[in-house]
Amino acid sequence: MQTPLQRVGHKGADLLAPGNTRASFDAALAAGVDMIEFDVLPELGPQRRAARPRLLLAHDYGEPAELTLEQGLDHLASPAFAQLRFDVDLKLPGYELEVVGALRHRGLTQRVLISTTHRSSLRLLRRDAPDVRVGWSVPNLRRDPFTSPLLIPGAFAAMHAARAILPGRAAAALRAGHCHALMANWRLVTPRLAREVRAAGGELYVWTVDELSEIRRLRDIGVTGVISNDPRLFAALV
Repeated sequence: MQTPLQRVGHKGADLLAPGNTRASFDAALAAGVDMIEFDVLPELGPQRRAARPRLLLAHDYGEPAELTLEQGLDHLASPAFAQLRFDVDLKLPGYELEVVGALRHRGLTQRVLISTTHRSSLRLLRRDAPDVRVGWSVPNLRRDPFTSPLLIPGAFAAMHAARAILPGRAAAALRAGHCHALMANWRLVTPRLAREVRAAGGELYVWTVDELSEIRRLRDIGVTGVISNDPRLFAALV
């Protein structure tokens, strides 16, 4: 019997309220998600008051941050979110164990998956926090090449090449214990990738999907979960 699709809210529910905020997390909870994804970045700029920067909930430095990591975790550790799990996405290397410490302090380590595009961060987490589940996020791109007409031809070629090699690479990483899950951009997800990840004993989460037809396609090929800016879409799957 196929496991029900895990419904994951991107930055909470980024289409319904600004992402990585209390309001966005509350909107995702109200929409009935199983998991909330949020992003962690170290603070930069003149606001820094110490050698060790604060950790903020933000996807990038162009996005204003409402919450520090501690404030965000305190909100998510409240009783209202007790049945949910969390995908903590680390945007840069260098503060992995600080995040783990904050999660441990709130008793959340058994309810989280820490994801990152950086293989060095995966290695560090597997070595120094072996009880915490980790996800390898692909691809590692600064910007979406499909948003630029000049880059689209090359982007399609790169996408087809990645679709060919990713199933084998993902399965090898999962079997070697480098990660527990693959977090893949929707353009890279094929039935073969879903089969290889399942066969290797891993999970496959797909980002970021805001069209119901694509969510249905991904559910039907057997991915573990779909990450969406609009978690209200999941209600149409029932």
